[in-house]
Formats: sequence, structure tokens, C-alpha cells
Amino acid sequence: MAMRVLISGGGTGGHVFPAIAIGRALQQLDPAIELLFVGAKGRLEMAKVPEAGFEIVGLPIRGMPRKLGWPLVTWPFAVLKSGWEALRILMRFRPDVVVGVGGYASGPTLAMACFLRIPLLVQEQNAFPGLTNRILGLCARKVCVAFDGMERYFSAGKLVVTGNPVRQSLAALPTQPEALRFFDLDASKRTVCVFGGSLGARTINRAMLRSLRDIAADESIQWLWQSGGVYERELANEVPTLPEHVRRFPFVERMDMAYAAADLIVARAGALTLAEIALVAKPCILVPSPNVAGDHQRINARQFERSGAALCIEDAELPEHLLPAVRKLLVQEQTRNQQVVRLKDFSRPEAAQDIARTIMQINS
Repeated sequence: MAMRVLISGGGTGGHVFPAIAIGRALQQLDPAIELLFVGAKGRLEMAKVPEAGFEIVGLPIRGMPRKLGWPLVTWPFAVLKSGWEALRILMRFRPDVVVGVGGYASGPTLAMACFLRIPLLVQEQNAFPGLTNRILGLCARKVCVAFDGMERYFSAGKLVVTGNPVRQSLAALPTQPEALRFFDLDASKRTVCVFGGSLGARTINRAMLRSLRDIAADESIQWLWQSGGVYERELANEVPTLPEHVRRFPFVERMDMAYAAADLIVARAGALTLAEIALVAKPCILVPSPNVAGDHQRINARQFERSGAALCIEDAELPEHLLPAVRKLLVQEQTRNQQVVRLKDFSRPEAAQDIARTIMQINS
């Protein structure tokens, strides 16, 4: 009988793309394997997982509202309903192993799997795990992590240091000339890729807008700017036209091309972003989001900065320091070369395959 694996989580690209990578790695190990994904209705995974060729079921789970009001009153009912629906999905699919990659759907699904005594694997992407994963780690058979020193949060006997899975398209990047042609960019100019993750980042967008006059005046640098779909109307109204050497996209489908084109990357410090930057080994400026649980992006970014793999700028300081920092790093060739070397220390291109093998071992 074919092995069955249920993978749960999502919400952002940082959870969705690793989940897809794990699913594909499992299929490579066992083409007969049966996979089912469980996500949150209305979130990114409900589109991206079917596009990747996998079946997904959605739960009505959502994040806990931070303000008083009706959404906060109804939130506990959404959690209870999600738990009940997750229980029904598990009893119907009868997985051999349940994998949690983080995100709204992961909590109720793995909690119900623990209740049913189905073997669990938790994939913790950050240097500082959230409360949900720390609790679920107590039930898990294995916890796959991306950073050393996670014995502070999980049982040492359960830990497997695998790194974070990345998109398969990044395994072999296009050449920089090919990527520059793809975006219709000038090969004689330095290229800076700016993005705030799959959903965008308001602070990064505001920093770009504040610097736009100086950016327009300096044609020696060209910019690829992923601004996020949720900010599209706002930015389209504020900046209906851009200088020729600035390309703005709500969402970049071909991130392999964006990474290949870049001489320098400015990005948030989410776990997937860091795994991808380490794999492509491009000099970077990291801007940790302050609006995440446990301030985990700052903890992630500081590990990179301490090793010499990145320069960090605090979120509140970015609007003032973005352009000066970019210009400074672009002329510091020795610093950029050191970042490339240090980034390779964080690169784990076999992360998805290692996690898939760990899942198979749980079931053996």
C-alpha cells in the first residue's frame, strides 16, 4: 500500500514554497506516494499548491485579530471549526505521517494528528520558533530545523538540521545576461533587487518612494522592485509612472531570473528568503520585519550579520538609510565578496531531500 503524507501550513510564500518543495522531494523518493495538502482558505497556498499539481483542502482558520471587535469575537469559533474539519480530513485521508511547515493551518491540523497519535514531523524554519511549534514539537517524532543551537527549544534527540527547502527553479540559475534581457535591463548598470516577500512590505515600499527622486537622478543603478499585490492600488495611485531604470512588479513569478539579474539584494529576513539568498549567494541588505512573532526575523538576520553574510538595517531606519547603504555596498567589492563566501556557509541545497528522507524514515 502506498505511503500517505499530509502536509499542512501556508499563509505566505515562506511556508508555501517549502511545502511544495518537500512534496516534490517525496515524489522523487517514492513516485507512488499519496500526498494531501491542508491550508487556510483564501490564503496563498490555495492557489500555488494546485498550480504545482497537488491537491489541497482549505480550513477556515485565520490569524488572531489584534484589535477588539467582531472578528476577535468570532475567531475562537473559526479555530474550533478548523480543528473539527482537520479531524475529519485526517480520519478520511488516514496519513502515515503529518508534516507541519508553519502558518495558520498547521496548528489545528497537527494538534488533531497528535490527538489521533499519527506520527508528526515539524519543520521549523526560524532561529526562534513560535509557541505553536514549540508545543507541537513535544508530540513530534522529528523536528527539522535550519539553524544550529535549537536544543534550547526542542528535544535534542528529535532534531535534524536540514536547512530550509527552496524552489527547484533556484537550483541552477540563468546567467546574468539572460536575466537582464528577461527584464529588459541594461547590462552596463548595477542591478539592485528589492523585495519584501511574497506579500510585499510597506516599510520597504515607503523607503523606495522616499528615495525615488534620488533614484531617478542616478541612472548608474537599476532597480527590480517587488512591491506586493496588496499595495498595488496604493502605489499605482502615488507613482503612476517610474523612471526607465526602475522596474516595479506586484509579484515576481520568475524569482530565479530576479536573483540572477541582481548584483545586490534588499529583502526581509524571513526564513525562506534567507535560504534562497544563501543558495544564490548574492550580497544582501536585510531589513527584519518587526511585526512577526518572537521577533524571529531579527534573530534570523543577526545570525547572518554576525557571520559577515549580510548587512542589517532596522525597519524604522530604512527610509533614511536605504539608498546610502546600497550605494556604499556597491562600491565595497571586498565586503560583497566576503558576503558571498559567508552566505555559502548557510546554503543547504539538499534541504527538501533531507526532510523527505526523514519523513520516510519515520514511517519505516
